[in-house]
Amino acid sequence: MKFNYQARTKEGEIQTGTIEAGSHEAAVKILQRHDLAVVLLESISAVPFYARSLRFLQRVKAKDLVMLYRQLSILFEADIPPLDALASLSKQVHNPYLKDILFEVESDVRGGESFSSALAKHKKVFSDFYVNVIRSGEATGRLDAVLKYLADHAEREFILTSKIKGAFVYPGFILSAFLIVIVLMLIYVIPQLTAIFLETGGKLPLTTRILVGTSNFMRSWVWLLLIIFIGLGFGFMRFIKSPRGLELWDKFKLRVPLFGKLLQKMYLARFSENLGTLLKGGISILDALQISGQVVGSTVFKKIIMEAREQVKTGGEISSVFEKDPRNIPPTVVQMLKVGEKTAKLDEMLDRLATFYQGEVDRTVANITQLIEPFLIIILGAGVAFLVASILLPIYNITSSGGF
Repeated sequence: MKFNYQARTKEGEIQTGTIEAGSHEAAVKILQRHDLAVVLLESISAVPFYARSLRFLQRVKAKDLVMLYRQLSILFEADIPPLDALASLSKQVHNPYLKDILFEVESDVRGGESFSSALAKHKKVFSDFYVNVIRSGEATGRLDAVLKYLADHAEREFILTSKIKGAFVYPGFILSAFLIVIVLMLIYVIPQLTAIFLETGGKLPLTTRILVGTSNFMRSWVWLLLIIFIGLGFGFMRFIKSPRGLELWDKFKLRVPLFGKLLQKMYLARFSENLGTLLKGGISILDALQISGQVVGSTVFKKIIMEAREQVKTGGEISSVFEKDPRNIPPTVVQMLKVGEKTAKLDEMLDRLATFYQGEVDRTVANITQLIEPFLIIILGAGVAFLVASILLPIYNITSSGGF
């Protein structure tokens, strides 16, 4: 969006012009960062009301960031000036929230700030990991190479996370659909059949009595169940937002059969990838461990990494700390870290670990998918068999006794 503005400088002079931003609020922020007091701001290209009202729902997806880093790396590698690269990307991005941010970053860079400092103002989108790697690239004059590292890293991280989500989404969707069908049947279908069964006056089978009792309970107390369900969901979200609750939840996830091992391999792949990328980008080992711990995604692994950082600070080794937790850190990781530390090739060993565990994630996801399908078939089959038996048995008894 373009805006005509009228603003007052520090000296009291009136300045007019045109500014491009994703929203009215973004335009005001850009002008204020240039020490201008906004007097008048009018939109040139109006945006429909429904588009403005839904802006608060929008966020930056991982896929958007992957595309952004890849495009930035290509533009910087082609020796396009940073301001021109940002201006070009600002016009290409479709996400309004990300567009606003890019406009603000471009404005800050135009005002004399470094690229990394401008990005650091938007921590919700650009993590410390990315900001510090870019800052290192600026300091060493290798910003184009660093951006390529980040683009490759973002793609691998996106693919890794997508595979993990895919392993959870499929069984979750199937079970949710099955539960919805069951609830609808209990509330709307079973009561109609119950009336028919009761008219015959015969004794109902145990499975049918259980089904009818459950149906009556659901119809009478569905509002209470909804309140309890919503309350438990709200309480759970509050619980895992607390430091202690989040730690317990992360520990529980790592102990879940099948999925716990999958998450463990994902965290190890992420740690190896992040730490290796930071070290190759010229970040000191202490800062690299600090950042890796913040972005690993698990309080359990974060605690281990932070303990390793304290050990390194006093002249110790990462492997010595990792070796103390064989439940979460496999011996393979410890041995490769030892070799990397002794040969001063830690970044190379981390690359190999990242590649290995990314492959392990692929294999684990494939195995889980193969195991889940027959498990779901058994669960769904048992549920359907119970429903069919509960409905057909009394009908058979009625017909055999001449009820119909």
